[in-house]
Amino acid sequence: MIPLDKQERYRDIYRNLRPGYEDGVTLYARLVGQHVAPEARVLDAGCGRGGVIELYCEEVQQAVGMDSDPESLSEHRCLQQLVTGDLAQLPFATASFDLVLCSWVLEHLARPGTVFEELARVLRAGGHLVLLAPNAWNYVTLAQRLVPGRFQRWLTRRIYARDDRDTFPLAYKANTRRALDTRLSRAGLINEEFHFVGDPSYVAGNDLLFKLAMAWEEITDRGPLRGTKVHLVASYVRV
Repeated sequence: MIPLDKQERYRDIYRNLRPGYEDGVTLYARLVGQHVAPEARVLDAGCGRGGVIELYCEEVQQAVGMDSDPESLSEHRCLQQLVTGDLAQLPFATASFDLVLCSWVLEHLARPGTVFEELARVLRAGGHLVLLAPNAWNYVTLAQRLVPGRFQRWLTRRIYARDDRDTFPLAYKANTRRALDTRLSRAGLINEEFHFVGDPSYVAGNDLLFKLAMAWEEITDRGPLRGTKVHLVASYVRV
């Protein structure tokens, strides 16, 4: 088991060893912040109980959260406008939002193409979709994908001490750079910024594993293996 506080401790060590390093969530929050404005209308697609939207919900004209899990919405930490529903059928008018956030959602989508079309539809021209997702080509994700579905909840619970209610079926149908660029382009969204972000804390069960994971990060900092970093963080603009 790798408790979250232990992960964060190793992540802090890595930040100190790599000046300028930003983990996936920090980078995602920064990209979101670039598009936050007092007049902005924002949708957090698959909002869960909160997240990066908590940093900005008081700085925009309107912030709406949508999720398929009513229990998560009932425990949301900042948003007042909350909608239960399917991201493949958004109950919003066309061009309703200036900014759409989407984190830790893509890996669960059974119909990513349909969801992307809906997210593009509710964005105004020039609006942005900012996303954070695990990379399907990372070794952590590949190992997880090899586990039969009925054991995935058990494995996630054992390794990361995550509650079953926060563990959902995995699909990984759009969790690569190529898949995202292709599917989002079809929906009318063009890539503006894309980052592959490493994080050795995900396997840092002890100091030795942490050192091995750091060594792998150095190997994958350059060349084609750079595309195997654990997180994808990107911004797309509606044309």
